[in-house]
Amino acid sequence: MATWFLRSSNNHGVIRKLLMAFSGKSTTTVVRRCFGSMEAGQKLDPYNCDDDYRENIGHQNQDLDFPGGKIPLTSQMKFISEASAKRLPCYRVLHDDGSLISNTIHDQLGEEVAVNMYSAMVTLKTMDTFLYEAQRQGRISFYMTTFGEEAINIASAAALSPHDFVLPQYREAGVLLWRGFTVQECTNQCFGNKDDKGKGRQMPVHYGSNKHNVITISSPLATQISQAAGVAYSLKMDKRGACAVAYTGEGATSEGDFHAGLNFAAVMEAPVIFICRNNGWAISTPVHEQFRSDGIVAKGLGYGIRSIRVDGNDVIAVYNAVRAARNMAISEERPILVEAMTYRVGHHSTSDDSTKYRPTNEIEYWKTARSPIAIFRKYIQRNGWWSDDQESELYRDVKKQVLEAIKTAEGMEKPALTELFSDVYEQMPPNLHEQERSIRDAINKYPKDYPTSDFHVCK
Repeated sequence: MATWFLRSSNNHGVIRKLLMAFSGKSTTTVVRRCFGSMEAGQKLDPYNCDDDYRENIGHQNQDLDFPGGKIPLTSQMKFISEASAKRLPCYRVLHDDGSLISNTIHDQLGEEVAVNMYSAMVTLKTMDTFLYEAQRQGRISFYMTTFGEEAINIASAAALSPHDFVLPQYREAGVLLWRGFTVQECTNQCFGNKDDKGKGRQMPVHYGSNKHNVITISSPLATQISQAAGVAYSLKMDKRGACAVAYTGEGATSEGDFHAGLNFAAVMEAPVIFICRNNGWAISTPVHEQFRSDGIVAKGLGYGIRSIRVDGNDVIAVYNAVRAARNMAISEERPILVEAMTYRVGHHSTSDDSTKYRPTNEIEYWKTARSPIAIFRKYIQRNGWWSDDQESELYRDVKKQVLEAIKTAEGMEKPALTELFSDVYEQMPPNLHEQERSIRDAINKYPKDYPTSDFHVCK
């Protein structure tokens, strides 16, 4: 039964009876002691509500003593609006011409960091270009690019500490590159050769690195979100002074794991940053068919999570937002939600043709006028940190690096057959031994049907 009480100057709580009527039905008289030491009640202050909601209230000194905190009463029947007439603003630092917006609050990037970030963005784009073409040539089975989303990758990674744990979705190769995962390691994974850290068991672009604190990508959507809440809670319990960072697209926010993960993180006060790349399209589903809320940032309020919306094509804005989010997550032990507004310039994957469901002029606009690489190049050029000669040299060197990595990865032998059965059980059970023997027999019986030159039956 809910308890109604009169606000009293006495800190010991309710001291007199209150007669309440419900819809003209029978009345109930209740007396309840409310302890001022309730933690939830201290966090939820009912007298901080908007002034317009306080107008014409017939019970101005009354609260509902509900588990979790006091709730102010009103005699006005007022529904909460499904959406505000004004959309929540988007934090931005740079104009599209690379100049700083006046009166912006941000930390200035130094020359070395800015140039390194730009070089990493170009490297990511170049690697994406050639590995995408490698798939089209039938040399790898699958690929996903980050075209148009390079700023989110590199700027967010630069704002984090190497000690923070990253749980990516599948469009965060730049985060690994920034942490020291090499182009060669990326291509090894995509080709599934013997130097692939995943031993050829994963689809291409499903990177992971224990050395760099990056949890291996898994194909099912949103699984990393609830996992990140658990990782963050563990970091908090161990007092590691680090946070977890989960990346996701806006389409994955329709999965149940998104809501479970945010709720768990909020309740457990886990130091985790949820970075949502709102790129406009969940494969072929546009945002207006995905949800009715004001994007993703509005969802944070429902879970009691501090949130911010940022221009995902603005390197400096993303860097500053994620850096501030990290400081709050760790020092205040709380989750933070960052919605980065961007655009998926490329197809969803090599299995997709996005021109079938969106106009080419829309793609071209975001590819040129709103390119995060082009905008940031203008910024570093304005500061005198970059020249056309440096640009030509960078693209030439990166192209050579990527092509050599692909050649090396493609020419390398595949993992041993036995790797199909290892790393699951400490001692392999009889049924897996039987499966291994069966595969060996098939390869020996039909050698022409298997690439035995680079597919080793034994270690």
